[in-house]
Amino acid sequence: MNDLPWDAPAGHPCVPTLNIGLTEFIEEFGDELLDSLNRSNPPVYAGIDNPARQWVLEGLKRQPFPAQAQVVQAIAALLLDQNEQAGIINAEMGTGKTMMAIALAAVMHGAGYRRTMVIAPPHLVYKWRREILETIPDARVWVLNGPDTLVKLLKLRDQLGDTYDGRQEFFILGRVRMRMGFHWRLAFWQRRAGGGRSLAACPDCGRLLQDQEGNLITAEEFQREERRRRCEHCDAALWTLMRPGKSDGGSRRNTILKSMCRIPTIGPVRAERLLSDFGEDFLASMLLDNVSEFINLMDAKGNFIFSDRQAKRMERAMANIEFGFGEGGYQPTEFIKRYLPDGCFDLLVVDEGHEYKNSGSAQGQAMGVLAAKARKTVLLTGTLMGGYADDLFYLLFRILTRRMIEDGYQPNARGSMAPAAMSFMRDHGVLKDIYTERDGSSHKTAKGKKLSVRTVKAPGFGPKGIHRFVLPFTVFLKLKDIGGNVLPGYREEFIDVPMSPDQEAAHRKLAQTLTVELRQALARRDTTLLGVVLNVLLAWPDCCFRPEVVKHPRSRDTLAFVPSIFEEDELMPKEQALLDLCLAEKARNRKVLAYSVYTGTRDTTSRMKRVLEQSGLKVAVLRASVDTAKREDWILDQVDRGVDVLITNPELVKTGLDLLDFPTIAVMQTGYNVYTVQQAARRSWRIGQKQDVRVIFFGYIGSSQITCLQLMAKKIAVSQSTSGDVPESGLDSLNQDGDSVEMALARQLINA
Repeated sequence: MNDLPWDAPAGHPCVPTLNIGLTEFIEEFGDELLDSLNRSNPPVYAGIDNPARQWVLEGLKRQPFPAQAQVVQAIAALLLDQNEQAGIINAEMGTGKTMMAIALAAVMHGAGYRRTMVIAPPHLVYKWRREILETIPDARVWVLNGPDTLVKLLKLRDQLGDTYDGRQEFFILGRVRMRMGFHWRLAFWQRRAGGGRSLAACPDCGRLLQDQEGNLITAEEFQREERRRRCEHCDAALWTLMRPGKSDGGSRRNTILKSMCRIPTIGPVRAERLLSDFGEDFLASMLLDNVSEFINLMDAKGNFIFSDRQAKRMERAMANIEFGFGEGGYQPTEFIKRYLPDGCFDLLVVDEGHEYKNSGSAQGQAMGVLAAKARKTVLLTGTLMGGYADDLFYLLFRILTRRMIEDGYQPNARGSMAPAAMSFMRDHGVLKDIYTERDGSSHKTAKGKKLSVRTVKAPGFGPKGIHRFVLPFTVFLKLKDIGGNVLPGYREEFIDVPMSPDQEAAHRKLAQTLTVELRQALARRDTTLLGVVLNVLLAWPDCCFRPEVVKHPRSRDTLAFVPSIFEEDELMPKEQALLDLCLAEKARNRKVLAYSVYTGTRDTTSRMKRVLEQSGLKVAVLRASVDTAKREDWILDQVDRGVDVLITNPELVKTGLDLLDFPTIAVMQTGYNVYTVQQAARRSWRIGQKQDVRVIFFGYIGSSQITCLQLMAKKIAVSQSTSGDVPESGLDSLNQDGDSVEMALARQLINA
């Protein structure tokens, strides 16, 4: 709470000013405040367990920790006792959100909720299947992430009227495959016209097609159209469905051959021999329905086809491979929306829920459709908010539609949500109205003032919004709440690395040159240089082992040139700091996970790998080319091979993966994304970790990297105000001191 001076009115004795911080105030008067709050807003769950639900939890093969069980009880009370539409589990990274969601589904099953659909990132689909089967006895799990997704949904529709056998059913849908839509192409009839022209006509009635001005459309013009349209005369569709691709040669045999070659230890020659020995139908049925039988195949003499070592590798890999010999062109969300009844899925679990916050994303809209089709929805996230109020608006509207409409947030007459989002920002967020006034001859016959107004958003979420939309539907869980000896220690450190003299001089000259160019461009109201200058100044200190040419994005004029400062065999200061850290950690028998955001055109990972290997360290680089579903296995393979350091972009491992083998995390650069920084920093501090976890952030002294880290810390503080953390000042929940990290960096750069 901010210190406020108090002026005594005339005639009153002077009263001394009371200075007290918000945290101290709550510590002093917390009990009285809590009693008052409980009287005015009775809690949905007050720590008293429901015996029937507790009995279900005790029957699971894996038992949740007491703190996890309380989260399950609280969300179950919200959804079942209060009959709310949705609930949110906002739990810190590593607290076991997957386990809590599975336990909640088991409790809901006991209340008659038969089918649970899980939306998960593609690389976590099989992790969900594994954890469900390890937790719930006799669960039936359908993976909807392969080319046979539509076949499985058709089978589900056919079975809707069958007698229920009592087994709980889970449907795990990868969020990329979830996106709504289908593959289509334009369909029309070409008619010859004078002058050698070819005109587009309706394939049903034959009428020539016209544009909005009444001009005839040529076939070439019609093929460039990007929207589906109908004939204005007969209303026939001028488009048709299409299959997105063709299998090799189109034959079933080639499809089965390709599928078998995806399995470790099986190449084209062996796959051909297996097909010749066992036949297409036999192998296809085993790959689809009974993988264990395929691994234990025997020849005519009763000997196993595969050795024990081969079988072990195959078993681990095939747990993450989906075999399918059908077509997956029709998106599953579209099928569920059109052909399955409302409430077919009783519970929808949305993993990594913050990924669906964007207004126009296909994945976010598809999630909203599934939430509308399900009876209840549970959102799982570790970072509910990224600093801005509209991070929450679309999420809340998709899962709590009824509550949002009650408060007046609904589409306008044209179906647009933009006015409602702006209204939500004004009510609960922070908007800045920036007025620009210019004097001069702005009119033809008289002088006047020209006033322009623009509105920009700023980070912050008001207490009223938290009270109305977050607290009534959200359960918070921190790793420290789990208690006991479940988790080891966690420590974040920052190491400011001094630049070499040549590096510092070149950086100062580059910054001065680009700042002058940026100021001149902004004076002309030209913002095209903004991103270029910021990216160069952030990246150059880590990439100065190669020449840097900065060009204007439009004119392509050279703005600055800096030759390479370090030779191939010369270590940069930050590389030396990383090397020292890795060698020290190896001596303590600890593996290091190193993050670098520069893995594309400015790739630094190859050089880091070479530098570390020259000192005797075993290093692996996880790149985006490793399929998302195979990343967990790929990392386990590297650990089995004795790797000391794993280098990767934090975007590749920011969700779901448990990197328990790497208790030390080195963050070479952070980027701008608050979600990514918070998620990636906790990859190894998770349930199951036995060693103390260290997270080290590196930054060059005097560079934009230090400013970026400071600004990221501010955004994280704002995001934590919606995660159950009490900031030192009550005004931190309305933190108005910045725009996006990029804009704040630019402002500091220009004002320097």
